[in-house]
Amino acid sequence: MFFDQKNSIKICIHRKSMYLSSMYSKELLKGTLSAIILKLLEEKGKMYGYQITQLVKELSDDKILLKEGSLYPALHKLRDDGLIDVVTENIGNRVRHYYSLTPEGIKVKNEKEAELLDFIFTINKIITS
Repeated sequence: MFFDQKNSIKICIHRKSMYLSSMYSKELLKGTLSAIILKLLEEKGKMYGYQITQLVKELSDDKILLKEGSLYPALHKLRDDGLIDVVTENIGNRVRHYYSLTPEGIKVKNEKEAELLDFIFTINKIITS
């Protein structure tokens, strides 16, 4: 959940289908997934994929259920764009890939968050007028 103090609104992001639960169309979340990932990495420092899916599920009250088929391509794109770093660690017999923001990722996160909050505020104005 994001809280936009400037506009005094609470914003919950939900999702459906291939990368969302059954509440919302995938089109609503498709453009916001990278912003969600960047925001969580900013808050937590570093995370591995499963942690991201579980935190999104928890924060959205089970309304956004990220699937591997949407999460990992998004993470790979963010890495390829230089917005996140990946560190591999061996935990027992498991290999974990920990993701964290780069300095450019922090900048882009701030831009995406501001854009998303403004967009939600604008849509809210339209549908409640």
